Amino acid sequence: MPATFTKSALMLSLLLGLGQAHAADVDALAAAHGIPHPAVIAHRGASFDAPESTAASYKLARDLGADYLEMDLQRSKDGVLFALHDNNLQRTTDVASKFPDRKDSPANAFTLAELKTLDAGSWYNKAYPDRARASYAGLKILTLDEIIDIAQANAQHKPGLYIETKEPQLFPGIEKDLKEKLQDRGWLSPAGSKLAKSELGVGQGKGKVILQTFEKNSLELLQKEMPQVPKILLLWVGEGSIEPKSKVTFAESGEKDKATYYAKQEPKSKAEFQQWVEYAKSAGAIGTGPSAALTKGGDQSYSDLVQPWMNQYTHDQGLLVHVYTIDDAVDYQKVTDAGVDGIFTNRASELLKFYKRPAAASVGQLLQNNGY
Repeated sequence: MPATFTKSALMLSLLLGLGQAHAADVDALAAAHGIPHPAVIAHRGASFDAPESTAASYKLARDLGADYLEMDLQRSKDGVLFALHDNNLQRTTDVASKFPDRKDSPANAFTLAELKTLDAGSWYNKAYPDRARASYAGLKILTLDEIIDIAQANAQHKPGLYIETKEPQLFPGIEKDLKEKLQDRGWLSPAGSKLAKSELGVGQGKGKVILQTFEKNSLELLQKEMPQVPKILLLWVGEGSIEPKSKVTFAESGEKDKATYYAKQEPKSKAEFQQWVEYAKSAGAIGTGPSAALTKGGDQSYSDLVQPWMNQYTHDQGLLVHVYTIDDAVDYQKVTDAGVDGIFTNRASELLKFYKRPAAASVGQLLQNNGY
């Protein structure tokens, strides 16, 4: 056997061994926090198949077997925590017909009673006629309490909650409000308790809640209020996050849409990316939530922050990587090969199939079971 071949074989076996050791380290890291590995994070619920952030979407994600129900948290004018992604209500409700004079007002300018008068489902039927269901018309905006009820309602599978403080500067004190609500509902069991050590499922174990934010200040406040709860610092390239290499604005870029513009953005330097990862660790996060560039582009495609070297660096700091928001098998494979530890997806059914954890029933059957 030639010496060169022997050396090559030895090098390959060493690299494979390192790869396996690294995979084992990441598995152990996730297990230490009680977080499934890899994690299926249902982005605003099963929001490809049902209107985002509604009961239909969250019940479907739960019954499919998603590990986490993901939500953006806001606070109503009268102090109630509820789930909504956008700052205002126009895209996903009929606010323009119910409150025409206030249609441009932020969602937090409405009381919960006012928010509950809105139809948060019909927009979906118009936007996606091929997936429309008559039962989606009239679906309501949900409070955090109602989402917790949904998470707890399936005896066979209790998903965890993956909660983002959305634009927290608009809601001073929301981190404390969130702590009090989770505490009241029994979702902040002490680290040493029997419940926290439970192996019965993510929604009952110590990884039952993950907190996420783009905002440094909110991360620090979440850490102060709930030091034992896993936290993720969300990352993207742009204002308030990783500084871009190019200073050219969207308006100056000549690009036709923001998705194309954002997908071309990249960190100013390797050190710029690394310092955000290091900050996340120093502020108490157990991982990062970076963006990805999607094969087909589209409005969920952003800067590619899950390149193998980036994930390796994040893992070397002892942190997990949960990437957003991936819906196609080609991209599931791409980010998995790059080394991510969990995926935010609108298509929980498809990601579960990719991970060889398919649901026992179809999307249609599960929707029907829940009355949709």
